[in-house]
Amino acid sequence: MLGLCIAVLTVVVLGAVCFAVPPAEGLGELVRIAFLHIPAAWVSVIAFFMSAWWAASYLRKGEIRDDARSFSSARLGFIFTLLAAVSGAVFSKLTWGAYWNWDPRQTTILVLLLIYGAYLTLRSAMEEHARRARVSAVYSLFSFLTVPFLVFIVPRLYFSLHPTPVLNGSGSVDMEPVMLLTLFAAVADATLIYVWLLLKSSRKEEKI
Repeated sequence: MLGLCIAVLTVVVLGAVCFAVPPAEGLGELVRIAFLHIPAAWVSVIAFFMSAWWAASYLRKGEIRDDARSFSSARLGFIFTLLAAVSGAVFSKLTWGAYWNWDPRQTTILVLLLIYGAYLTLRSAMEEHARRARVSAVYSLFSFLTVPFLVFIVPRLYFSLHPTPVLNGSGSVDMEPVMLLTLFAAVADATLIYVWLLLKSSRKEEKI
């Protein structure tokens, strides 16, 4: 049932992005990339937070289910971060002529990929389950401490070519209603995809 709901919502979102969303001032048709980039970035933060949440739960209770959910969520967070990085690089190429220019937001997302890439590598290198789960949980908790700084704080401390965020510095939303509604739908769709993949992945991990 969840899969069917996601499929329908995805079709609706794609239709809105392709046919309903107007070109944006200063960005033109390239604004459509944002409807992949922003939801992917949003879900990556949620996924890393949930990984840390379940990591803390595992350290308290020692349940295999919490370890499976923490690992699955971290892995999905890495994938969604990669999607955000790739879509951002495509936008950068089409807008500024280069896929990578070491913009603060590009740099911080690279650091985030390295941190969680190390998490996945470290976990795969350990065979004994109890030790692997314990070490992974501690790593996940400490890794998430960097997420707010890398995603929300550090990029705003330096000049960036990145377009103004949806919620601008004055605290107002600078986006046309149809764009905003489509963006909310895209974020909801990406979040549901994350939940669906998490349920399937964590159940599989519990059996390993």
